[in-house]
Amino acid sequence: MVVFGSEMHLITFILVICELMMLAVQLYRYLLCPEDKPLLWYLILLGLLLFYNITCGLLPDPELPLPIVFQNIIAYGAGFLMASYFPFYFYKSFDLKLLRFHAFYGAQLFLIVPYLLFFVLLYGIGGDLDFAMRYGLIVPFGYSIYMMWAIFSAIKVKFKTKQASLYCSDTVEVFGVYCAVLPWACLSLFTYFNITQWLEVLLTNFGFLFLTVMFTVRSVVKARIQEEQKLTGFASRQHRFQKRCENFGLTPREKKIAELLCSGLMYKEIAGLEFISEKTVDTHIRHIFFKTGVNKKIELMQKLGFADEFMHSHNPLYS
Repeated sequence: MVVFGSEMHLITFILVICELMMLAVQLYRYLLCPEDKPLLWYLILLGLLLFYNITCGLLPDPELPLPIVFQNIIAYGAGFLMASYFPFYFYKSFDLKLLRFHAFYGAQLFLIVPYLLFFVLLYGIGGDLDFAMRYGLIVPFGYSIYMMWAIFSAIKVKFKTKQASLYCSDTVEVFGVYCAVLPWACLSLFTYFNITQWLEVLLTNFGFLFLTVMFTVRSVVKARIQEEQKLTGFASRQHRFQKRCENFGLTPREKKIAELLCSGLMYKEIAGLEFISEKTVDTHIRHIFFKTGVNKKIELMQKLGFADEFMHSHNPLYS
């Protein structure tokens, strides 16, 4: 079943819509945290996957105002481009040093060069797609098998030496990505035997859909844990502040005024919040200074443990 009178199968269309939404979610996450480079590499991976699905679904189409030869060059190029990105993705995202050759040279030599030679040059000139598929997929297929073995070996070495970074310390995650990529080693066979579009798309996309859902859930859980840690840390600092105030014998009113003063408020602002006069505020602060043995506000902040991180995370004006 195709959609909108195109060559795109319904399953391909559904996957494209799902991946567009996932790409938007991941892009939003990256904009919130641009220093998360592994997320950037995964965004590129999702973008390439989306490009592959669209070209695989729509091309070739005799109804489009493009030569069939050019459409096929684009369609096959999307698959080669996607496959050639895998070693670079693993190399950058999971810091797999053993994949440096494949990331910068191997994929270009054994995937991109055969594509340019057989599918762009020879097919573009002669128009013989069967010849391009018969001989242009031999080297890419062999290299794809070897590349997947090299990636698996690099992952094993990484975890065996216990040098995995914080991002890829989760074994399930890195091997999950590997399993999602694994069907792409057979892409040349899919192309050679011309399997149906919906089956090819399912085999090459299902793992990435699962991974994106897993990454999204993991990010939500991680954000929740960080928020809980922040709240726990704030409660601990607040308790420490209250304890030190009690040790110096400050009254409840003096504790509150000391907190407001250490938060950076002026006497007039403190008076307005506490509904007392500035003169009364001055009297309380002189008593606080006397009890804590200090002469300046900065010394009071140090005595009461009012650290900078506590100041930024708690403003009494908004409590």
